[in-house]
Amino acid sequence: MKLKLPLVPTVIVGLAIATMVALGIWQLQRKAEKEALIALYAANAGRPPIAFPAVAPVRDSEMFRRSTLNCLEVVGWQSVAGRDRQGKPGFQYIADCRTGAEGPGALVAFGIGDRPDLKPGWKGGVVSGTLITEPSRYGVIERAFGKVPIPRPMIVAESAPEGMRPVAQPDPNGITNNHLSYAVQWFFFAAAALVIYLLALRRRQSGH
Repeated sequence: MKLKLPLVPTVIVGLAIATMVALGIWQLQRKAEKEALIALYAANAGRPPIAFPAVAPVRDSEMFRRSTLNCLEVVGWQSVAGRDRQGKPGFQYIADCRTGAEGPGALVAFGIGDRPDLKPGWKGGVVSGTLITEPSRYGVIERAFGKVPIPRPMIVAESAPEGMRPVAQPDPNGITNNHLSYAVQWFFFAAAALVIYLLALRRRQSGH
């Protein structure tokens, strides 16, 4: 028995399926882009040190490079979740440094503690480590639809203040790349929508 396709529902379902397939293809493209970016970051880790960027944003060619800055004065501390070099979780302390009379200053991830209310004794000085960007304080929805500040450059220091543990150095291979699974999900949703619609049409055609 030949199925009769109602125009409006078929167009709506067809557009929905086309959108899901397009999103799946886009995720596959994003997967390739993320793989290339991770490869670049991994290569950066073996390149010579660079000067600490004066202002954001940190370019992809600068991420995960070695860098050094002179923190003239620590003007504040913040703590976020983090891990030490042995993988033990704790609170990662980030120093907000003054680097000159004016300007945005600099951030230094400078130790892991077991409490969020420690008072690190480090007052400033020359510090070396791996250049990345500050941890994001914004959710997925805010980043997608809101106007959020550009992440500031940050050094993950090699050493730690007295009484704290050194922060795990950032690893480009630890960057998540879930785009393949997202693509598979969109293709599955598209296939499921098509099967459900065809079953609904057959059921309607048979009069049940």
